[in-house]
Amino acid sequence: MGTNDQTRKLPRGLRLVAVAGAAALTLTAGLATPLDPAPRQARAADDGKQVLTVAVAQSVDSLSPFLAVRLLSTSIHRLMYEYLTGYDPKDNHAIPGLATRWEPSPDKLTWTYTIRSNSRWSDGERATAEDAAWTFNKMMTDDGAATANGSYVGNFRRVTAPSPTKLVIELKKPQATMTALDVPIVPKHVWEKVTDFSEFNNDKSFPVVGNGPFVLTGYKADSYVRLKANKNFWRGTPKFDELVFRYYKDQDAAVSALRKGEVSFVAGSPSLTPAQAASLEGADDIKVNDAPGRRFYALATNPGAKAKNGKRFGDGHPSLLDRRVRNALFMAVDREAIIDKVFQGHAVEGEGYIPPRFQDYFWKPAANQKLVYDPAKAARLLDRAGYRKNGDGKRVGKDGKPITYRVLCHATDPNDKAVGKYLQEWWGELGIGVRLNCLDNVTDPWLAGEYDLAFDGWSVNPDPDFVLSIHTCGALPATPQDTGATDNFICDRKYDELYARQLAEYDPAKRADIVKRMESRLYDLGYMNVMAYPNAVEAYRTDQIKSITTMPAKAGNIYGQDGYWSWWSAVPADSGGSSDSASSTGVVVAIVAGAVLLGGLGAFAAMRRRATAEDRE
Repeated sequence: MGTNDQTRKLPRGLRLVAVAGAAALTLTAGLATPLDPAPRQARAADDGKQVLTVAVAQSVDSLSPFLAVRLLSTSIHRLMYEYLTGYDPKDNHAIPGLATRWEPSPDKLTWTYTIRSNSRWSDGERATAEDAAWTFNKMMTDDGAATANGSYVGNFRRVTAPSPTKLVIELKKPQATMTALDVPIVPKHVWEKVTDFSEFNNDKSFPVVGNGPFVLTGYKADSYVRLKANKNFWRGTPKFDELVFRYYKDQDAAVSALRKGEVSFVAGSPSLTPAQAASLEGADDIKVNDAPGRRFYALATNPGAKAKNGKRFGDGHPSLLDRRVRNALFMAVDREAIIDKVFQGHAVEGEGYIPPRFQDYFWKPAANQKLVYDPAKAARLLDRAGYRKNGDGKRVGKDGKPITYRVLCHATDPNDKAVGKYLQEWWGELGIGVRLNCLDNVTDPWLAGEYDLAFDGWSVNPDPDFVLSIHTCGALPATPQDTGATDNFICDRKYDELYARQLAEYDPAKRADIVKRMESRLYDLGYMNVMAYPNAVEAYRTDQIKSITTMPAKAGNIYGQDGYWSWWSAVPADSGGSSDSASSTGVVVAIVAGAVLLGGLGAFAAMRRRATAEDRE
């Protein structure tokens, strides 16, 4: 799934996006109203139930696991539904989920999963291998159902359920992601009634049937998502009775609500700003977590939007089709200044496509390959490309008109606006104009290819397949009227060849080497400029949350994890029980000073777009 994390565009068919991006409702954190039925105090509801309230700055795109691509939505689905496997919160290795064990055939073309017998749907029916087989088969045969996670099944030949506890997946060729299929398994007896998967958003009838640690009981767009603890969850009942995600368009208001005790936790957009974090440091009963992130922050150029049928669309500036121009722009970006002045040290300088947190896949450009900050060299490169200054000091295009690039930015992300001002200064010195187009919803212009550059960012999964897949030719939309799985319309045959090789490579070291070659290729193409790897900065109230699991345990995130560990493990401050607990999967419940991260995940999916700046899970 995308923790995607991813952040972003959404399928054109999802009209829920119109609500998510346009009529954003800023909640007043205090009064309980028909629009905000979440209790004023996050600590406990009037009936004495323990309620954990999380302030978020991102809208839900869809509550359908077949459509959702935003981090908040996919994080909610991890709470609602089980996956075949999960990730251990200590070190990300694959652990049992709905499947208790798995075994490949000698040729690795057939995978057999043993489905646990002690998982039940919240309506009382048993979860079986048939539910998993139906989920995968629906994705294989229905384009609408394949919107969010279709790449996981693109290589599947056949999926069957010979018995309630046996699932068999036959592949066309080896696939290295078979223990990282980040696909929510849904109940067949509920979902087989859906007629149009491209339009069904799973948001009209509550409670929603699931088998995860929480059950979805209520939702209002741009207002709140409410879940209750699933007392029959096989791994154990969550310790908070209810979990509420409350939407704040204004992040300062969310921070204020945390100080007042009206929310338990603040995730940020996608993380707290340095000023917000500093204002909370030392505050009574508040813990600020600051940890290396799993997300990258980038500038993406429009490479000439096109569809699989070869038709081009959109109105990206033609000069950006010249790699020399793209390189010149990126050579005029001072990454160190961005780290020091915008992130104020809460990030590290960007290099390759995968953050250094994932050491196996982390890549750095060679010294002679790196686009070092050098404005003078950038100016000479633009001259050689034929984009020279006129008498007014403005660079002009082939049409003789001064060049001004439109840069899409997220209105809810202060980092975009801050970096945008620096771009106006740096590129202005090159003679190029910059017009920031900061929107609550960047979906429509991005899908239409109506931009020149855009702020981009993804949270990377332990398995990087998804964030790699969104740049393949196969991810392009079928026609200009359709929606694809592409992030930025990049299509390069050499990159595609490497992608296919890494997907089929089971040897970890060999696969990592191929992935690094893919990162090198992306870097050289110049369509993406990774400027920073932001830290995950978030905060929570210690008088409401006694203990909670971070991922990884030693220095990791709480919000947007590759699993449900944080909210499932969270212990209420007034519970009176010991916080020293651990599950059989090695979950260590601990408060880790200065450690948290924001998430997004990966594997080939349809659209983890940029709702804020984090993407999919």
